[in-house]
Amino acid sequence: MGPGRGRLGRGRPGREWRSRVRLGWVHLILGGALLMPYFLLAQVAVGVVAGGGSPVLDSLPLSLAAYAVSLPLVAVSGLFGLVRPMSVAAVRAMCAVPGERLAEGRARSWAARGRTAAWWTLHLGVGALVSGMTLAVPPMAVVLIALPFVSALREIPLGFGCLSTRTESYVAPLLGIGLLAGLVLCAAGATALLARLAPVLLGPTAADRLAAAEERAADLALRGRLARELHDAVGHALSAVTLQASAARRVLDSDPGFVREALAAIEDTTRRTVGELDAVLGLLREGDGTEAGRAGPAPTLAADLEGLLARSRAAGTPISTHQDPGPAGDWARLPALASREAYRIVQEGLSNALRHGAAPVDLRILVRERNGHSEMEITMTNGPAASPEVGEAREARTTGGRGLRGAAERAALLGGHVEAGRHEGGWRLRAVLPLGGAAR
Repeated sequence: MGPGRGRLGRGRPGREWRSRVRLGWVHLILGGALLMPYFLLAQVAVGVVAGGGSPVLDSLPLSLAAYAVSLPLVAVSGLFGLVRPMSVAAVRAMCAVPGERLAEGRARSWAARGRTAAWWTLHLGVGALVSGMTLAVPPMAVVLIALPFVSALREIPLGFGCLSTRTESYVAPLLGIGLLAGLVLCAAGATALLARLAPVLLGPTAADRLAAAEERAADLALRGRLARELHDAVGHALSAVTLQASAARRVLDSDPGFVREALAAIEDTTRRTVGELDAVLGLLREGDGTEAGRAGPAPTLAADLEGLLARSRAAGTPISTHQDPGPAGDWARLPALASREAYRIVQEGLSNALRHGAAPVDLRILVRERNGHSEMEITMTNGPAASPEVGEAREARTTGGRGLRGAAERAALLGGHVEAGRHEGGWRLRAVLPLGGAAR
């Protein structure tokens, strides 16, 4: 078992090297194939300049001149943005270069395009040379290896000054094997060169890193938005339904009217929460082009403040309110974003009040002018419990402050702030939200 593992361990690097050389060779031949259109165009131009006396391919100097003329054409085409993602895909698949060392997407800056053009020219130029050797060397090597055994081959001019029909029989096969080995070494060397230069020429630039950072920030912002929406919508609903059901169970025999109200509130809460949950999940499906991806509108002060208060009161918590829309005269005329975020902040405050006892809640929502700008102030005070028995019956629990952090993040999006803490033996939440000028 041990020696077998040793042989396997020794053989694996050899197999990996052969596999890397094979894939790199294919990558080089692909570059040579991509150079052909440029070479044919350059061949026509060189033929015209040379006077058209003889075909370019029949003359080695003219062929080399056409090759040299084709490289600037390759460099110019490498400036196009789509060249980099195509090159990166080929390098990842055939050059054994880790993906994190290569850039994603199209080249965004001229510096990145210049580096891509340099890579494109190098790949196609070296690939053309290796491709030409791949086409020419194997047939010549086969002839040399078979030369001592096939007398008819000795009449074929091979172009080597050191060979003649009287060459010793062992020289030609060794030379043929040497040519094949040289071809393999050239291909391996060219593959290693491209693999080393790929991260340098196709790696991410400062603009690419900035774009990636912005993309990660946008993704984190979306995840935070989803977390806030799920916490506020589903968390509040579960808290309210749990407390409503608990209160209904305790007075099931003594107050059937309250039980009916609690059950109706539970039904309404769950129905609305299913709709809000579908809206939040719709955010995950945005951009897929389906009808399901278009989420419904989020609740606002104008649309559901009274319903939110009614559902919260159904859990047995007294809530007094004072509302003043200010110059707008109506919550519906406030900016939609501010109205939506204010609703969520009120919802979170009520959720905390429901979770931590049956103390009466005083809610004040005011819109006022300050320094020529409108702002909304939300103050929610949770005083000492009016009915200790009910307050003791509820199980005090915490959520690690996620809701208050979410409320602070919502206020910060509008340029406002949130304060929360103990106040006169109870708890107070105060939020100030700028409205961006006069209310509409």
